[in-house]
Amino acid sequence: MNAIGAFYLAQKDGGSPTTLVAGSAAGESGVSVLRLQFRGGLHFSATPQQHLIWFASPVRIDCRIAGRTLRHEAPAGSLAICPAGIDCSADAEESVDALLVAIDPGQLALAAAEGSALEAQLNERLSGYDQGLLDLARTLASESAEDYPNGPLYWNKVASGFIASLVARHTSEFESRARGMLGKDVLARLTDYVVAHLDEPIEVAALGEIGGRSPFHFSRVFTRSVGMTPHRWVVHLRLRRAIELVREGRSGLAEIAARTGFADQSHLSRWVRRVNGVSLTQLVA
Repeated sequence: MNAIGAFYLAQKDGGSPTTLVAGSAAGESGVSVLRLQFRGGLHFSATPQQHLIWFASPVRIDCRIAGRTLRHEAPAGSLAICPAGIDCSADAEESVDALLVAIDPGQLALAAAEGSALEAQLNERLSGYDQGLLDLARTLASESAEDYPNGPLYWNKVASGFIASLVARHTSEFESRARGMLGKDVLARLTDYVVAHLDEPIEVAALGEIGGRSPFHFSRVFTRSVGMTPHRWVVHLRLRRAIELVREGRSGLAEIAARTGFADQSHLSRWVRRVNGVSLTQLVA
């Protein structure tokens, strides 16, 4: 969980809470889970690098996010959201069981872009409730605690569902052009271009021309908007199409690799394992 960033956790005696669950399955889900038990009290403070989603047992708690404060009786499963880069803290004077899900901002940005919500920004929440998110978080914690009995592919599916639920229910849009972001129409044109040229080399200069920016400026704006570099996004689209073709079962792997711009079957297989945490044969089994 080091990727979360600098944060401080303590229970009443000043010691660290008991870690019941911690981890993330293989692959690039961008999701980690942490289940903690605080004895006699809780203190938490952070300016996280990742989005933090908290669920807690019933407790009277003081929450602070970006200068806003709330003291309230949090029911079982109470939800709090601290977006990446924002100061947040919490204090309680009784024992607390907490479930924390950390989300890579890049993965949330990518999910938002794919869901036609390119300008989505995760909302801060001092309190709330979302049974669907809670159920998904509990599934992730259970999988991690039992050493991923259903495999990394299942974990990645649940993690993707968690991120999609965040985008759908806990984000709001902001003016993209004022923030130096891509517009939805530009991203749609870029996607159409890449999909039409998957079997060819695709240069950042060509993408920048579609986006109306120099290659350098385009790369910066694209990464900020979509959550990954243009090159990595092209690989993402190549891989998505390759997996579709593999599952159709009408072409050999070497042909699919060539049709989707991978150097060869081995190159495709390495990307499948890196992103999904399983081999190509496991993915389509």
